[in-house]
This record gives sequence, structure tokens and C-alpha cells, in this order.
Amino acid sequence: VQLQASGGGLVQAGGSLRLSCAASGRTFSSYAMGWFRQAPGKEREFVSGISWSGGSTHYADSAKGRFTISRNNAKNTVYLQMNSLKPEDTAVYYCATGQDLVTLSNGYPEVWGQGTQVTVSS
Repeated sequence: VQLQASGGGLVQAGGSLRLSCAASGRTFSSYAMGWFRQAPGKEREFVSGISWSGGSTHYADSAKGRFTISRNNAKNTVYLQMNSLKPEDTAVYYCATGQDLVTLSNGYPEVWGQGTQVTVSS
């Protein structure tokens, strides 16, 4: 499977961005999908995940109320809508896939995509 993330960029604090991750190579609709991020000098951290059906979602505390994850299985794509962005959201954002949402949320995805840079200026 290959994951291609896009949608990153430079935005002012309070602004919004929508990240997309297109998957190819296997049955997208059978797997959980998620987003992680890594800021300079910090470890990679879980941001949000969604079950194969889209019926269950999970968010890190830092993302709750501001970020929304969704997926379109017909388009093999997962999205992360990020609102009210803060400078501390600045990081490289990675999409990932795994067997289930719990495993993914605990930081054990099966496949990583390449990252997309998000920079939030103050």
C-alpha cells in the first residue's frame, strides 16, 4: 500500500487547513486510517484516527474540538480538517494505516505515508 499526503502549507494562527491522504495498493475500506505529527525536536505523536467504516473516531486531546477526521472509501482518501490552528500545531503531518483503530491510536500503524509540512505563524 502507498499513502500520499497533501494539503500542508503556511497559515496564520486561527486559520484552517485540510489535509488529504490518498491510498493505493490494497482494499482501503478494510483498514483504519490516521494522522500523526512530528514537530522539530519532538517525538512523533498521534493526532487522530478513524475506523474502516468511519463510524468510530479518536482524537488526541490537543486536537479535540478543532480537528475533524473523515474518510471517503469510494475515493480511497482520508481527510483531516484543521481549524483554529495554533503555532504549536506546526509539524510534519503523516498519514498512516493499520488493522484497527485501537492499534493505530496506540502508535502502531502498519504503513506510514510521507509527510506534509504544516506551519502556523503567530
